[in-house]
Amino acid sequence: MSEHYYSQKPTAQHDVHEIQERLRGRLFTFQTDAGVFSKKGVDYGSRHLIETVELPPAAKVLDVGCGYGPMGLAVAAACPDGHVTMVDINERAVELARTNARRNGIANVRIVQSDLLEAVKEQRFDLIMTNPPIRAGKEVVHRIFAEAYACLQPGGSLWVVIQKKQGAPSAAAKLESIYGEVAEVSKDKGYRILRAIR
Repeated sequence: MSEHYYSQKPTAQHDVHEIQERLRGRLFTFQTDAGVFSKKGVDYGSRHLIETVELPPAAKVLDVGCGYGPMGLAVAAACPDGHVTMVDINERAVELARTNARRNGIANVRIVQSDLLEAVKEQRFDLIMTNPPIRAGKEVVHRIFAEAYACLQPGGSLWVVIQKKQGAPSAAAKLESIYGEVAEVSKDKGYRILRAIR
């Protein structure tokens, strides 16, 4: 099987680019590279989640599968009194996310290499968000849902963006088997945003 962005140590030859993206009304400059998800620009699903997620003031947020950082950094900038922890298994993505936090002057973040939520499993969050790594397989996606439940405060929410054709209905069913309340908050261009409340 060819390497994908869910690899811990990408071996793809470096191909560093700089991109600019406007997210939640703010212009960001991101450095991207080969071996990370959506390196040429913020993908539509992530952008849709960034613009849709409802942020409690001073929220403690977790971004699972942060890539080079667009979701977590946009949320951290929009929630300056909160704190965002960002995790990814891909060490190249983690280094890029750290670089991008510095470049954009965002200090209320912590960026950690982690296999899903392993490195943060003792912490509790008000909100967890993910654009899950579909190519890694359904088992990995379902692990994110279960591990997120364990890391949420009571009443906390998991926000997931997933395409209908990539399994949104089965993802919703899995969420309903774990969480007390699941809702489809938004749908656009085949993407569904699901919110599950602990």
